[in-house]
Amino acid sequence: MSSKSDAPQASAPRAPEQMQVPVDETHIVAHYANFCRVTGTPEELIVDFGLNKQVGGTTPETIQLTQRIIVNFFTAKRLAAALAMAVNRHEQAFGLLETDVQRRIVPQKS
Repeated sequence: MSSKSDAPQASAPRAPEQMQVPVDETHIVAHYANFCRVTGTPEELIVDFGLNKQVGGTTPETIQLTQRIIVNFFTAKRLAAALAMAVNRHEQAFGLLETDVQRRIVPQKS
């Protein structure tokens, strides 16, 4: 008597294969931003980018928004995962990124 079943073994579910999509980068325009604002609708996520030129002054300066990206929430979720992965790799290589400016300021010695 065999302890193994003669029934076919169910194979483990396979992860979906990543498909390589060809991309055309000939019209890419690069912009720098150190500020973003995230808003949205029930269908889309809207991310506005701009440059914050304030260095810590007491009078708030208006931040000029210069770029807007609108994505659906499926793309937003994939983007969030890709950004999180990229930031994690950066922090593993270079150390923790402190996003609180007050914690990054080094007091000047008198």
